[in-house]
Amino acid sequence: MKIALINENSQAAKNALIEATLRKVVEPMGHEVVNYGMYAADDAAQLTYVQNGILAAVLLNSGAADYVITGCGTGEGAMLALNSFPGVICGHVEDPVDAYTFAHVNDGNAVALPFAKGFGWGGELNLEYIFEKLFGFGHGQEDSGRRARHCFPRPVRHPEGSGPRPRQGRLRR
Repeated sequence: MKIALINENSQAAKNALIEATLRKVVEPMGHEVVNYGMYAADDAAQLTYVQNGILAAVLLNSGAADYVITGCGTGEGAMLALNSFPGVICGHVEDPVDAYTFAHVNDGNAVALPFAKGFGWGGELNLEYIFEKLFGFGHGQEDSGRRARHCFPRPVRHPEGSGPRPRQGRLRR
């Protein structure tokens, strides 16, 4: 699985720490990490979480990434920005239990983390546990067998000429 890391301007200084922690956890599982920045607080291109939402949607919908890790100070703005685009299901994850339940029940394709609020002593350890719970059970593989498929049933496709018919009503002009 290709995992994209995208940081916005308020938390860009933590990009190296987040990337190193993500790689430490997911590369031994066979996943690939691609860092799309921001790489440092003084980068020439200052990305907002709204711009991160656009980038995440492009990466996911084009197939360039299978999963996106992003965030902002609280994670709320990044989550809202990503969820405003089609094809993106982003969860707000603050701790390993959030990660576990999001991966097992919601099965989205992106998470937004708080990189300032509550990110103190041992913040990288919390990140490590979050990434373990997100990706440690085979998440993102074709059929991990643990996805709660009943939460988001696939639409039924009817063969041409069968199934529900459109309503035949009178058009008003």
